[in-house]
Amino acid sequence: MEYWKNHVRSRLHQRDQAEKLPYVGVFTSLSQLEERFEIRTQILDDVQLKSSERGGVESGQNTRVLLLQLRETEHLAEKLSQTVSDLSAVLYLKEAELQFWQSRVVQYRQEALTLAKGRNTVKWTLLDVEFTLECQTKELAALRAEQERLKETLAQALREKEELLQRWMEEKREEAERLNKYNDAQERFVL
Repeated sequence: MEYWKNHVRSRLHQRDQAEKLPYVGVFTSLSQLEERFEIRTQILDDVQLKSSERGGVESGQNTRVLLLQLRETEHLAEKLSQTVSDLSAVLYLKEAELQFWQSRVVQYRQEALTLAKGRNTVKWTLLDVEFTLECQTKELAALRAEQERLKETLAQALREKEELLQRWMEEKREEAERLNKYNDAQERFVL
């Protein structure tokens, strides 16, 4: 069960790294450009202050170059700021997605735990039913053996009954013959 959690975590971590890797240097570049922008702004202010003191043409050209560089730096700073904003938005979305998937992992983990508990319950129930079945099978075998023994005893009793009935019938026939002989003898004597 631990394998799937580790697999999901590693896949999310790999995806996170793959999406963040291209933007790792953006924040440092932005801070460096902001520092350069501040330095150039200070230099421009210093140059303008000195050129106003000197009032020369050469300082005006330097000022134009510095103004162009300043505008270029401002433009780059805006682009970088926009890129950072976009990346921040993407990062927030990715973090929200990561939280969503982590919540899903927790949900699936809970489901897995519930299923594992259910499986254990079913397993114990199955073991209990198997034990009951085994006991009932043994009891059935004992009852069948008892039934066979009782059938044999019944068959023996029926044979003995037949034999007894035949002996009784034989005795009654012999008694009837004796009685008939006695009656015949009495009839002859009386006559």
